[in-house]
Amino acid sequence: MRRYPPIGDHGLVGNLQTAALVSSDGVVDWFCAPRFDSPSLFAALLDHDRGGHFAITVEGEDVTTRQLYLADTAVLVTRFLTPGGVGEVVDFMPVDRPETATDRHRLVRVMRVTRGRVRFTLSCRPRFDYARADHRLDLRPNSAHFGGPGTDAFLQTAGPVTLERDSDDVRAIVELRHGERAAAVLTVCASGAEPPAPLTPEGLREDFDATRGFWHRWLRRGRYRGRWQDMVNRSAITLKLLTYAPTGAPVAAITAGLPEQLGGERNWDYRYTWVRDASLSMQALLGLGFTEEAYAFRRWLGARLNAGHTVTGEPLQIMYRIDGDPHLAEETLDHLEGYRGSAPVRIGNGAADQLQLDIYGEGVYALTRADDLAHVAGYDGWLALSGLLDWLTTHWDRPDEGIWETRGGRQDFTYSRLMCWTAFDRGIRLAHNFARPADLAGWTATRDAILHQVMDRGWSQERQAFVQHYGSEVLDASLLLMPAVGFVAPHDPRWLSTLDAMEEELVSDSLVYRYDPAASPDGLRGSEGTFSLCSFLYVDALARSGRVDLARYAFDKMLTYANHVGLFAEEIGPTGEQLGNFPQAFTHLALIGAALALDEELDRTER
Repeated sequence: MRRYPPIGDHGLVGNLQTAALVSSDGVVDWFCAPRFDSPSLFAALLDHDRGGHFAITVEGEDVTTRQLYLADTAVLVTRFLTPGGVGEVVDFMPVDRPETATDRHRLVRVMRVTRGRVRFTLSCRPRFDYARADHRLDLRPNSAHFGGPGTDAFLQTAGPVTLERDSDDVRAIVELRHGERAAAVLTVCASGAEPPAPLTPEGLREDFDATRGFWHRWLRRGRYRGRWQDMVNRSAITLKLLTYAPTGAPVAAITAGLPEQLGGERNWDYRYTWVRDASLSMQALLGLGFTEEAYAFRRWLGARLNAGHTVTGEPLQIMYRIDGDPHLAEETLDHLEGYRGSAPVRIGNGAADQLQLDIYGEGVYALTRADDLAHVAGYDGWLALSGLLDWLTTHWDRPDEGIWETRGGRQDFTYSRLMCWTAFDRGIRLAHNFARPADLAGWTATRDAILHQVMDRGWSQERQAFVQHYGSEVLDASLLLMPAVGFVAPHDPRWLSTLDAMEEELVSDSLVYRYDPAASPDGLRGSEGTFSLCSFLYVDALARSGRVDLARYAFDKMLTYANHVGLFAEEIGPTGEQLGNFPQAFTHLALIGAALALDEELDRTER
């Protein structure tokens, strides 16, 4: 068992309320329950010795591993190829009434041998509350009960598995021949809850069939039939796995504390719902035909707007917990060493109280992408939306921290102005299309004032490019969205020269940096890799601007940086490694957007 496998060397399984990472060695080294943002039960990814894990491995120097998903599902298969046989571990989490919040979740791990004989080693070492709490163990030959603070974890086995005590943990050696199977199922629930029913082969088969069937049925609802079917489907499944079904709120990633630079301090908790990320995620799913997810998120966002309860006093704040709680106090877990020594490990997120004005653009864009106004929440929803835009007419022109949540002081960020323009533009369209009452004169005047301001102050005559913030010469890849939202035409001379400047300064072999921290200090030490969201936005912008061949080449190259099962983290390091929290919704939503834009342009040019 490796101390720290590469960040990208993992697959993801989940049940739409929580999720787990499984390394290609067969180790569950990240799992929080009962929700994405709950304390961890297994966190070896952040501290190999203290964090806890659930491993089913095959030991030996001559073992080769392979990992794959069953096609169009979230069922993960880890294969172990040895001279004496081939074994597999099939991992999945049953999806049962996902819209109903529950504190009971099951992780099913099935061992089977497809050739010869294989000797599996099982080790279950839970560490409750981010490894801050002790637990007790009640052990029987085929089951173990781990009792933690407010949480119980039951490990049940089926087949030739005999659990043995290993201090307050358990282990087992499982030897199987060709055609034989065994299983280990972990059930996590609240303390004092009913223990799970005994395992049966029939029950395990039903769980497997139901889980596979759920994902097949869900994916059939989509309408994507383009050139990159497998990658787009995997990204869609990933965005679905990152969505908390009881509220419809997507998280940015399921992990906390994974570094943007090994040994650096850019280690954040992404298990929350950013208005920006979630809005763009739902737009990506909507573009594929998944309307129910988009409407569920709109209801969640509308509820946040109606509640008006934020830590900042603004109508919306940049992020919330998945249940809408606006309080995300940041703390460091000093007892954990961090991934490969990358400390500090942070939980919570201190950026929650930042001012980022762009969220109003992304939020309004998400609320207004509907063919039926009823899905915006009817008349009351319209009043809330129009009230927000009325408020924004007098509050848009302020310095803020910007999309990248810099901690180096507020600036007049061009992207923030761009998305405020988008908020008014989409609101005006909606009012016209559905004949709803609105201060159209005020909204229009504000929209036009923003455009004039950006063209005047966000444009650098010297750089011949739109810049990160007023008064600077720094470029920013977030502005790749300018043509996508309609602020500039994709063939506008100002936009084409901006794209040229970005290609020269921010693009490295088709990979794109967000900005240059040396030129625009962000208040943090260290550097970071190329930002995969921006790399896919670059593809989108190239395609829209008529540079289709270059766009397709950049897209195809970017796809080679996906991990072995098609997943992306936040960033790509200098040798192609995945960096940052994993898997990252931002990256997968941008992949979908780039594929859709490329398909559209290729269809047009190939007619």
